[in-house]
Amino acid sequence: MASVYKTLATIGILFISPILMPALFLGVVLYDFFNSETPPGIEQPLKLRFFHSLLITTMVAVMLYGIPPCRDSKLLTKDLTVDEVPLRIYQPKSPPTGKRRGILYFHGGAGTFGSISAYERICRYMAKKCNSVVVSVGYRLAPEHPYPGQYLDCLNATLYFMRHLEEYYVDPGLIIISGDSCGGNFAAAICQILLNDRNLPKVRAQILIYPGLQGLDFQLPSYQQNGFVPILTWKMIIYLCFRYLNRETKVWKDVLQNCHVPESMRHQYKKWISADLIPDEFKIRGYVPPKPAPYKPEAYEAVKEILALPFSPLLAEDSIICQLPECYIVTCEFDVLRDDGLLYKKRLEDNGVQVTWYHCKNAFHGILAVFGYGIFSFSSGDMIVDSVVNYINSL
Repeated sequence: MASVYKTLATIGILFISPILMPALFLGVVLYDFFNSETPPGIEQPLKLRFFHSLLITTMVAVMLYGIPPCRDSKLLTKDLTVDEVPLRIYQPKSPPTGKRRGILYFHGGAGTFGSISAYERICRYMAKKCNSVVVSVGYRLAPEHPYPGQYLDCLNATLYFMRHLEEYYVDPGLIIISGDSCGGNFAAAICQILLNDRNLPKVRAQILIYPGLQGLDFQLPSYQQNGFVPILTWKMIIYLCFRYLNRETKVWKDVLQNCHVPESMRHQYKKWISADLIPDEFKIRGYVPPKPAPYKPEAYEAVKEILALPFSPLLAEDSIICQLPECYIVTCEFDVLRDDGLLYKKRLEDNGVQVTWYHCKNAFHGILAVFGYGIFSFSSGDMIVDSVVNYINSL
């Protein structure tokens, strides 16, 4: 029981005001200190409890805010605010031999946590390895900044950058919009939104790293297979959706069973979102087709926003999908959101959009959160970032 409460307390850290963070960190440390279990005979059990609790809170802090790296002598870094949205712009110091690529990066965190600082290492790495200008967008977080404000912040940051390309010596034909997790969702949605503005440069490519792209089906094979895999579990993603929308979680179990989807909508979108569209190779780990769940109007009313654009860019019409720029999609085998990426890949390819796909067979959701942290990082995360860099350099 103690481990359950400890987990809930740790999750709770992700959604509090930064002002209260130190107090809650201390609370988690103290709770775990007095409630964790240590077997008889282990050396200095009280000290072990303390360091275990401290490790938990430290790792959460790293995911939220990162650990500032040393100053990089090869980069120029500029912080500014555009329409109340913080941006951090990374530029190589070396004189350009020609106009550079411009990369917008939207960080992950379910729209409710994360920061520019937490993704400092990834953005620095891309700026140097791709000899590019990288714009990291610190969109304001829900629920303090209500949904869909996150999309608007990302859109406004993108528009600012597109209108100031000359200032950063960026080639208007080489603009790349990217993001991981919910940031990948924002990137996909922004690329769709920008199709309506013919006065802006055309996006060269979109990069979607283990993106969440739909809120219609939470019973896809990847949800069943990876529902209890850290860092993002089946139940946690439903909870995060409610938190993102600032709604009460009374019907979360119904949403988990897809009871929030009207029958007409299930029938309408089955051609795009269905386990039948997932390749058989991704069903061999014990997938069992679920029994159809009854529609519950109260569940629909609680989260109906997730069934519309821009939350679910997978539901965009073919007339929009076919106009999108080429796409680089990263999926991880042990990720509840794996099948969202697979389904978007199929939709793009069916509509004639060029797709480059990188599937990491032993990686999990959120693996990039510790990229660049030495022994604490994962080799699969390094491989993902390097694959993204290689793709960008090929454009």
